[in-house]
Parts: sequence; structure tokens; C-alpha cells
Amino acid sequence: MSASATTPVTGVDFVFVPTQDFERAAAFYGDTLGLACSARYGRVPGGEFETGSLTLQIIESAAIGREFAPLGGAIALHVDDVAAARAELEGRGVTFSADTLDSGVCHMAFFSDPDGNALILHHRYAPRT
Repeated sequence: MSASATTPVTGVDFVFVPTQDFERAAAFYGDTLGLACSARYGRVPGGEFETGSLTLQIIESAAIGREFAPLGGAIALHVDDVAAARAELEGRGVTFSADTLDSGVCHMAFFSDPDGNALILHHRYAPRT
């Protein structure tokens, strides 16, 4: 599609995040990460957690007839200060997989949820070129 073409897409409403144990995932996303739970589903073990700009829909894969597999890509969670956010989460028991990365335009710290879904604390400090 060219830059001048139009699209009916106006945004992204949510990202599906699979889990094997919703209550464990809810404790991680709600208590450990501090995200607000805006919905809990009645028919299946699942719910929605708000990041401020994107909803994370956490659902037990088996409850919707899907085989569990962690996400293939990472979800980058915006923070104002990666070092401070990392220290706070480490204090809550989160283990990071490597040193914080400075890419030259952003800081990133890599970790996973209890199901192995990849997450990144991210802060862009330089404008896109």
C-alpha cells in the first residue's frame, strides 16, 4: 500500500496474550506490573489489563480451544525511566534476561511473564530520524 492509500484501520484495540493459568497471569499483570484489570470474563478464564495505550487480553488458551504457545514477539511497555522501573520490578521478583540495552535512541530491559511471553520495558529518549 502506498503512503497515499487509505485504510479502514484506525488503531489497535488489544493484543491477545496466551496463558496456561489465568489467576497466575492476573497476579503478574495486576499485582507485579501494577496494570489495572478493566474486565474479567465469566465464560472463560481471562480478562483485560490496561497499559494506558493498549489493552492486554489475557486468556487461558485451552479454554478457547487453542494449544498454548508463548507469543512469538515481544510487547514493549512504555515507561518514563527504564532503570527506575526495572529496579522497582526486580524488587517485586521480576527477573530480567540481560543488562538494560541502550540502542542509541532508546533504553530497553527484557523480561518475560510467568508463561514465557516476552515483555520489554521501553523508553525512547531520542527522536526518530
